Amino acid sequence: MSPVLWQRVESVAIALAAVAVTVLGFGYQWWWLLALFLVFDISAVGYVAGPRVGAALYNAGHSYVAPVLCGAVFAFTGADWLMVAALAWAFHIAVDRALGYGLKETDDFQHTHLGWIGRRRDSARR
Repeated sequence: MSPVLWQRVESVAIALAAVAVTVLGFGYQWWWLLALFLVFDISAVGYVAGPRVGAALYNAGHSYVAPVLCGAVFAFTGADWLMVAALAWAFHIAVDRALGYGLKETDDFQHTHLGWIGRRRDSARR
């Protein structure tokens, strides 16, 4: 299996685990993950300042580091909302990666660590 396909399969597993923990572990409805889904795309606003700044902000918002930190703070505080935020954030990242939306390269929004997305994909193969 190719590394890209492997990461997509892994991401599906992470997304399903986030749903299970949200519903079964914390008793929240599954739709909370969907309700919070687009919040994490606010990081794309950095593209207003150009592709380098945009990629840096987008990648910071689409890295598993912040959800893990939220989970760690939850472990010390017991604040359920922090863990639900961490789960929603991880769910967002996992769904993005499962669909082929990876971390951004600095040259173009459509160029990710998983390859080109959208119409650029076809022209990049030529």
